This record gives sequence, structure tokens and C-alpha cells, in this order.
Amino acid sequence: MENGQVTFTYRDRNDKDRLKSMPLDAHEFIRRFLLHVLPEGFVRVRHFGFLANRSKKHALPQCRMLLGLNPALPEIPNQAAHDLLRELTGIDLSRCPRCQKGTMIVIGELPKVLQWDSS
Repeated sequence: MENGQVTFTYRDRNDKDRLKSMPLDAHEFIRRFLLHVLPEGFVRVRHFGFLANRSKKHALPQCRMLLGLNPALPEIPNQAAHDLLRELTGIDLSRCPRCQKGTMIVIGELPKVLQWDSS
């Protein structure tokens, strides 16, 4: 920390795992750091075993083979979510959920809230 700036190193996985350093204002560094702190009573859950990132690539095909399934992962359909939902469940998201006759049309979207102020 120097002159209100915190400089830390990180590994840039998009740039061949090179170590890089990033200077940040102290307040921004603390804000980002606190995003990783869980509220009291919450527990962090991480994948482990065959779902761990390190072993998933090799373990999942073996699990599928032990279950009598094709070890290759199934092809993910290249469809929009509402089309896939209609195909799998018969539910049409564009139909009115009450009368099932009217067609709902998006006329606008609410803006995303960037920051919530509790004061």
C-alpha cells in the first residue's frame, strides 16, 4: 500500500497464466475484497470430487460409463430457452398464463439496478 493505492498481483488466465499486478484505490480494493466475505450464518459451498474443476473432464465420462450411459456428453441443442421449454414441457411463454389465448408481447424492459442504496 502506498499513497492510498493498493497494488496486488494476480494470475491472468486469459494471458497464458501470466502474473500481473494491478494498482487500485484503497477503498476500491476493500470493496472488492469484501465481496468475497459471506454474511454471518452463510456457508461457502465449493464443488469437490468428480465435479471439481480439476477432475471434471476425466471423471464425468467415467461416471457416465459406470451408469451405463454413453461416456461422451450429450450435444446441447442450439435453441432459444423459450423454444426449448416449449419443446420439453409444452409451456409456451408467449401465451397469457391465465387465459392461454392472448399473446404477450414485450413492449419494454425495466433498467437493471446497478447499486441498491438502503438509506
